[in-house]
Amino acid sequence: MAPPSDRTPLAERVEELLAGDGPLPIVAAGDPVLRRPAEPFDGQLGPALLARFVEALRDTMHAAPGVGLAAPQVGVGLRIAVVEDPATVPDEVRLARGRVPQPFRVLVNPSYAPVGGGRAAFFEGCLSVPGWQAVVARHAEVRLRGADEHGRALDEVVTGWPARIVQHETDHLDGTLYLDRAELRSLSSNTAMTEQWTQPTPEAAAAALGFELP
Repeated sequence: MAPPSDRTPLAERVEELLAGDGPLPIVAAGDPVLRRPAEPFDGQLGPALLARFVEALRDTMHAAPGVGLAAPQVGVGLRIAVVEDPATVPDEVRLARGRVPQPFRVLVNPSYAPVGGGRAAFFEGCLSVPGWQAVVARHAEVRLRGADEHGRALDEVVTGWPARIVQHETDHLDGTLYLDRAELRSLSSNTAMTEQWTQPTPEAAAAALGFELP
């Protein structure tokens, strides 16, 4: 038998979440909601409730802080995610990772497909797996399709770090965590990252920890 929260209509679930004060609680790895494909958004939340939910996702992402947050990460199984990246990093990091500022945006029912065969590997973390990071090889360029919160179609090619964010958040909506795609020999605590692996690229970590890069 499913727990009561799983039988609660999504609109009621969102209303319950928004009734609290402050950022929404972020669900951690081990919760089944992170392992189920999210339900496509098809008007389950009315316009006013959707706007409030999007704002709460934005506030929660900022408070964490993070550069993306998917609805399942706050316990809501809908294909909605928010992304925003001020990219306040040193120039050498920005250039190595293709990290450029990304304005706040909402992704509704997003999907991605690789463009070309290029791959890029960098350390990556997740708000639902706090305290750890690992190297993930991802498509260097992807075609993003979906819609925004107003129903306007999205169809664009994204590259570099923005492509990584799109893939990470869309994976959440498919029940996939970054650890499923990671090189597990690279798994490092945040303390180890601060002390040893702050380089713009993970070559030094690959040599020391014994894993291969694409």
